[in-house]
Amino acid sequence: MSIKSGNTREFKQFSQFSSLQEFNHHMEMWLLEHKYDFTKGELVGLKRLVRFAAKIPGVCNAKIGTLLKSIHDQYHDNGISRSTFKRMILKAKGFGIITVFETERKNGSQSSNLYQFNRFPSNELPKAEKMNHQNETSNLIKTNNQKINKRCEEPSILDYTYVSSRVPQPFIELVKCFFSDAKTIEEFWQMVQIAAFRFECTDDTEGILNISIQAFQQLIRKIKKTNLVKNHIAYFYGIVNNKFMKIYLEKISALGIKTQISHAFIDGIDPDWDWLQPNE
Repeated sequence: MSIKSGNTREFKQFSQFSSLQEFNHHMEMWLLEHKYDFTKGELVGLKRLVRFAAKIPGVCNAKIGTLLKSIHDQYHDNGISRSTFKRMILKAKGFGIITVFETERKNGSQSSNLYQFNRFPSNELPKAEKMNHQNETSNLIKTNNQKINKRCEEPSILDYTYVSSRVPQPFIELVKCFFSDAKTIEEFWQMVQIAAFRFECTDDTEGILNISIQAFQQLIRKIKKTNLVKNHIAYFYGIVNNKFMKIYLEKISALGIKTQISHAFIDGIDPDWDWLQPNE
């Protein structure tokens, strides 16, 4: 594919995201999955590439030299090397985080690459139309064993005894009293992991568990007192996100560091974008 450098309108078609918020969320999911596959230097390069992909969500056409200079300026000439940045690109391509396109100038010479960030893969069920189509096709196949067909069409829901061992047992014991299926419990815990990673609290295992329990109790109080919580998972994420944000701000304040939250990977995102107003 031949892409002309500097053609912003053409670059927009490469964006897979409708907003910065959506882009930011998918990047959090990618990094939660692959953070430890990158070195510290490579992570610095990846996050800088993400920041440069804010104008057109998920698309960056900056030169490597420009990206490296930005890193060196922020870290007072203690940035990363070009080879480190290129290793990061190779890893990110391998994991499916980005797709790289070559661009060319008007005279046909090669210009800076176009970096397209990809959406984090979803395990969602097929849409209703696709499922209906499959059902119609299967109805053409006759079989005498109707009981087996019924079991295939209506898969059973796994209860809390099937929750992954990665989820702490105290958290399972609390959540199962209100949401007993394994998938939902694991989704709640995944929100805890995302928020903890976002605000650099992943090393405090006991603290993460305590916050997760407090946040879930806060969610239940809100559900019991009002009818305003339509998406339980989303609202829960808003609660844990705010709790970890508070800890992060207290931590950097104690170090004398000034910051303009958000601690999202993209500049300019409102820290409260995630899920309405979960504060109590």
